[in-house]
Amino acid sequence: MKNKLSKVREQSTLEQKVLRFIKKHRLVTGGEKLIVAVSGGPDSVCLLHILSKLQKELGIELHVAHLNHQLRGAESDADAACVADLAHRLGIPATVESSDVRAYQSRHRLSPEEAAREVRYSFLAQTAAEIGAARVAVGHTADDHVETIIMHLLRGSGTRGLRGLLPVSRWQSGDDSLVILRPLLELTREETSAYCRRHRLAPRTDTSNLSPEPFRNRIRHQLLPELRKYNPQVAEALLRTARIAADDLAFIDNEVARLWDKVAHAEKGSVVISKKEFSALPSALKRHLLRTAVESLLGNLKDIEAGHIEDIIDALDKPAGKVIGLPDGLNFTIEYDRYVLAPDAVSLCPFPVLEGETELNIPGRTGIPGWDIEAAVISPSAAKDADDKSSDLTACFDFDKTGNRLTVRRRRPGDRFQPLGMGQPKKLNEFMIDARIPRTWRRRIPIVCSPDQILWAVGYRIDERAKVTRNTKQVLRLKFTRI
Repeated sequence: MKNKLSKVREQSTLEQKVLRFIKKHRLVTGGEKLIVAVSGGPDSVCLLHILSKLQKELGIELHVAHLNHQLRGAESDADAACVADLAHRLGIPATVESSDVRAYQSRHRLSPEEAAREVRYSFLAQTAAEIGAARVAVGHTADDHVETIIMHLLRGSGTRGLRGLLPVSRWQSGDDSLVILRPLLELTREETSAYCRRHRLAPRTDTSNLSPEPFRNRIRHQLLPELRKYNPQVAEALLRTARIAADDLAFIDNEVARLWDKVAHAEKGSVVISKKEFSALPSALKRHLLRTAVESLLGNLKDIEAGHIEDIIDALDKPAGKVIGLPDGLNFTIEYDRYVLAPDAVSLCPFPVLEGETELNIPGRTGIPGWDIEAAVISPSAAKDADDKSSDLTACFDFDKTGNRLTVRRRRPGDRFQPLGMGQPKKLNEFMIDARIPRTWRRRIPIVCSPDQILWAVGYRIDERAKVTRNTKQVLRLKFTRI
């Protein structure tokens, strides 16, 4: 009798432990549908069984999801049958499907573990969308948490990686997005296995977990046992470190959110960071603001390691034009007064692509891709009145000095002109550097030329030798308009 009472108490304690964890972290809200990802192993089977007992108290509706990865032949098929049978016995609807993970791995050149994870979460996101759920519960335990911390530590993932697994996280790939819940993070594998034995649930054993090839398996079966020789409480020490890192990061993330609008802003699919404001931040905030900026563009940080962020930090004082390449085609570009994080920094350029050389109709209008160009020959008095309404894309010249045989093109090697206000010519490229024109923009700036000289770097400066003076009799007025 005493033994039976002890077992009942243990069962109740385990379920209440999970319930307290769910409530503490607000993992679910009443009235929602929740996907439970069940592989058939002890952890996910324990998760499903506990949630089935708690679903009335939590006010949730469960739906089982299982994906047959087709990696272990008959074993995989037996796993799928086991999950379907368990869901049926518990009276919970289930979606059980198969996917060719090896083919996906080959197409995308991923490791078997990465391919299985991407395919699995895509399946879970699709299933959630079909049944009207937004969240999925997975069976990660404290042991998985510890292994993940070590994996991140060995890969140099920085402080963020030291948090390990979180009670709630978001998975995103393209348009697919899913909130992932981990209700068992305070339970060990030993506890989940014992729970399954007590309830005679007969979970499946995944023999691939015994293979020494996957990185996580080597940590589980080789590294952790060795670490316990140095510190029998190494798991507890790592979990404590993870809690401290999570608390520290929560504070830093709040600071980044508070400072964001002062330091950075989104623009045309890019993030633009003020060099002055960013440079004044402590290093910790710099790193986390950069991570936030990357995540806002990519949707996640799965391919961004601490080394990528450190590469950017090390390059902050490099000359304008320096570009740091990041995963997924993202670039960090250093400009004169700002940093630009974008798939292509030229996307922020206000000028369209410029190709070839076009002769201007003078007087008249000329159209080139992205531009409408209006040329008018007017009196000096009319030009004076127009000056009040001029912009960087409008300029006036002495018509007798320019003539009417003008062309527009992009810059060429060796181009020289005499910028307005200067006493002698200089290289056009040097002028663009002095004018702090981003390198990625320079080939797009229209250059207006006569047969003898450059007259205007459009948007920036005309040539001193073609300016309007008190002796000017006719004025050539050029106006560029974006179309």
